[in-house]
Amino acid sequence: MLMVTGATGHVGRELARELDAAGAPFRVLVRDPARAAGLPAGAERVRGDLDHPATLLPAFAGADGLFLLTPGIGTDHVRHAVAAAQAVGVRHIVHLSSSNVLGDPMPAMGRWHHEREQVIRASGIPATFLRPGGFMTNAFDWLPTIREDGYVLNPAGLGRYAPIDPADIAAVAAVALTGDGHQGREYVLTGDETFTVAEQVAILSAATGLDLGVREPATPDEAVRARFPNGAPQALADAILEGFALLRAGAAGFRTDTVRRLLGRAPRTFAGWCARNADVFRQAAAA
Repeated sequence: MLMVTGATGHVGRELARELDAAGAPFRVLVRDPARAAGLPAGAERVRGDLDHPATLLPAFAGADGLFLLTPGIGTDHVRHAVAAAQAVGVRHIVHLSSSNVLGDPMPAMGRWHHEREQVIRASGIPATFLRPGGFMTNAFDWLPTIREDGYVLNPAGLGRYAPIDPADIAAVAAVALTGDGHQGREYVLTGDETFTVAEQVAILSAATGLDLGVREPATPDEAVRARFPNGAPQALADAILEGFALLRAGAAGFRTDTVRRLLGRAPRTFAGWCARNADVFRQAAAA
């Protein structure tokens, strides 16, 4: 039995579909069962909360594999999940980390993920670490300004990166959870193509038929406010600003062939992602 955390997010929902298609028995941890609507019928729903360790033991009971995705900052969620996994005898953890752990010097985002990885390593449970770069779904952060006036803020300048479709992350996670030879491995995951923000916006415009503009933010803080209109914790805001600065400085970007090697196919394209999600952006522009 496999346990999946974060099953209602971009990666978790795709992973649930992958495991269901593979016929793997799995359950999903949910705080609110209503949010699990749309997950495959084959997914066993169990109520639990990573903020409340006492809810995890009964939820994890009988699981031998764990997909661990923890949001936000800090290590508390990972510590709670790992303690429950140790108690019930989980034999393999596949953890969603970040390519930021490879930074030299390591940025704040990388340090948080590194600390989480260290908690898992210290548990003694064999683990696989997935380290993706930027997600294609980060383009959803553009919806507020597209809705406001049909434009996208560009805090990255000419910096390039190779965004990855969360569906590809999920496919790799499914392989790691259900296949052999992945324990003790670290997989850095990217898409196949590097883009600037302006190039991504041009692709999105072509897919949606929208005439989207690109604006440089007046200040880096403006880009953070666009992403978190209701505010973000200061530590998170500072880490995002640091990430923008690093992206602006890293004009070449980087790519890996990990998805191709593990899945036997090319990563999904940003153009394809835009085509599949075009209606979301059209609806925002029409609002």
